[in-house]
Amino acid sequence: MPSPARRRVIGGLVTATLLLSPSLAVAADTASEEAVPLTELASDAYANSTGQYGTSAGPDTYQWGSTIVTAQQAGRFHDGGASGLTFATSADNGATWTKGTLPAITVFGGGPYARVSDPSVAFDAAHGAWLITSLALTDAGGVTGAAVLTSRSTDGGLTWSTPVTTATGGDLDKSWAVCDNGADSAFRGTCYAVFDDHAASNTIKVARSSDGGLTWGVTATSAHGLGGQPVVRPDGAVVVPYLSDDGEIRSFRSRDGGASWGESTLVSQVQRHTVAGGLRAAPLPSAEVDAAGTVYVVWQDCRFQVRCAGNDIVLTSSANGTTWGEVLRVTEDGGDHFIPGLGVDRESSGGDSGKGARLALAYYRYPDAACAPAACRLTVAYTSSTNGGASWSPPMELHAGMPLDWLAGSTQGRTVGDYISTSVVPGGGAFPAFAVAGAPAGGAFNVRTHTVTGGLPITGGEPPTIAIEAAVASGEPPAGALATAR
Repeated sequence: MPSPARRRVIGGLVTATLLLSPSLAVAADTASEEAVPLTELASDAYANSTGQYGTSAGPDTYQWGSTIVTAQQAGRFHDGGASGLTFATSADNGATWTKGTLPAITVFGGGPYARVSDPSVAFDAAHGAWLITSLALTDAGGVTGAAVLTSRSTDGGLTWSTPVTTATGGDLDKSWAVCDNGADSAFRGTCYAVFDDHAASNTIKVARSSDGGLTWGVTATSAHGLGGQPVVRPDGAVVVPYLSDDGEIRSFRSRDGGASWGESTLVSQVQRHTVAGGLRAAPLPSAEVDAAGTVYVVWQDCRFQVRCAGNDIVLTSSANGTTWGEVLRVTEDGGDHFIPGLGVDRESSGGDSGKGARLALAYYRYPDAACAPAACRLTVAYTSSTNGGASWSPPMELHAGMPLDWLAGSTQGRTVGDYISTSVVPGGGAFPAFAVAGAPAGGAFNVRTHTVTGGLPITGGEPPTIAIEAAVASGEPPAGALATAR
């Protein structure tokens, strides 16, 4: 796949130099001759009368040693949250999987809460503990984010404890966790859970634990927004990219183990194109870090398509978490691309430039960005880079052609969840986790979480060969204060 485009501003319009290669002569929305083999990770284990039975959504994954753990929602409710959380664990880097449900969270699994959402997986190497944080919801008088919870496993992700309470507040949303596993970090063994409080003007807060997720303390930051995804650099600095209330990707960081948090800095404006068909797809960031401490962030953005007619997945990076590079185009095959899940080989790097870093990216896509709702077909695609995102492999379609009425409904449109997740085995393949929908039957949906059997290779792209210039519009205005997305 060609290198990302270069941009300059002329007369108020953004001009993109689109760098094309001969591989783009092949239509990217044509299904592969051979279907990509998939392995099912999760289905809905909660057959209750009030949820949308048969739905699985919003996975997160993490890899450490030879273990990969994934967690996802099961049994989505139309007005937010799910009946419970399921997990899948592989002890052999994706060859085989053990599946189950997380206990004692919702009333459907012996717990106190009405619903749950937003699972996030982390591993604390210092304490040998796998963690899955989640957002517990109440539904009395409206759906409210009551608490951030942490489920723990000390047997390699095979069994999970009754969750501990990580944070409580007014109306919480979008929890996400990470642990400091840096061999040379002064804060190794500290775990962080980032979330926002909608009742406090979307203030982003951070919970911190130094005992393997057993106890937590909470600190408020000066940031306001949604979808913070913390990553930890090898020196122990924690960097948190997020989507701000002003429609920007911003980030803030801590260099003292989470005792204090600095002011946020601008990563980039987001140039928006509303995804067709009423599909729920916010431009939330996906972030990862490599062995040199370079932080990579991707999101959906329309700046590189003529008149912002569709979104691409774009990428930027930072060597320190405060100064960010040029925004680069990843996808160049037309259509609309959204809900990205970025994975990075944590043992790869190219120094501060990240030129040797191995990146893997999965995302959802419409072949036709302007499709009518009944005609929209949701596909899943994948691309990878061996040079820190400077060039990318030709896109691979992982699954094709899902009509929107096969998906769970929500108050913000049909949904496959707000996230895809991709984990990379160091020196090996990539394992994306994503929703695959079949036709509903018997009054139930048929949406399950899958990965690619055996993983996917991380390759690279050819250098660009042709340059064509096209004027690009600035996109839609920011939507204003962000609504909750549970």
